[in-house]
Amino acid sequence: MDPITIAGILIAMVCMFVAALMAGMDPIGIFFGDPGSILLVIGGTIGTSAASGTMKQALNAPKVLIKAITGAKGMDLAAAIQQLVSFADTARREGLLALEGELEKIEDPFFKRGLELAVDGTDPGDLREMLELDLDRMATRHRDGVGFFVTAGGMAPAMGMIGTVIGLVDMLGNLDDPSTLGPAMAVAFLTTLWGAFIANYFFLPIAARLKKLSAEEVAGREMVLEGILAIQAGSNPRAVAGRLVSFLPPAARDEVLGGDKKSA
Repeated sequence: MDPITIAGILIAMVCMFVAALMAGMDPIGIFFGDPGSILLVIGGTIGTSAASGTMKQALNAPKVLIKAITGAKGMDLAAAIQQLVSFADTARREGLLALEGELEKIEDPFFKRGLELAVDGTDPGDLREMLELDLDRMATRHRDGVGFFVTAGGMAPAMGMIGTVIGLVDMLGNLDDPSTLGPAMAVAFLTTLWGAFIANYFFLPIAARLKKLSAEEVAGREMVLEGILAIQAGSNPRAVAGRLVSFLPPAARDEVLGGDKKSA
């Protein structure tokens, strides 16, 4: 599990609660003083977000949330480059068909499919087109998953405002006892607080996390695509390594290139 998402949200929440305590407030009493406000904001946000998309998006939201929190295992780019360089060396010495025995060692389905197409002699233009189509479909699925949380991040403050307006209408309809105005107004604004809270402390951070994971996965598969095309073209293994390290952070490039030189 990648702890940064949970840790970041918890740090932000702790800072908010401590700031409230330092100001002499009771954060527990403030946040949980009116369960109806919580129900209105959370229930209204989930309902309107689901209504804004498709049934599939709504049903997939819990699975997408787990992916964001646990940090789905991404591709090890450095290891993938070394594997591609090794395949390039084998293909140069023994031909593409020699890679057929290596297919079972590849765990990533995109990587495996691309190499299978290359070994089968697929035209490079067709191979690129098919794999780029796979990438486009994957990116679309990711956008659908992120979309629910982005929508919820926008809906939550609106639900909070609706709750506040309802509370104010109720308060203005009961002005006979001035002593109740303060508590009534506090309850009315609690829904605004909850709307802003769940949007900025939950939905929007999760959406940003999912976008980052998607970008990393797309970049990794773009690198694999370029490596497979280079292997199919019969490129020199060192040239393949030099081409693919551009997908790595500068600090990690020397290690990969150095390891390639040693193996050569």
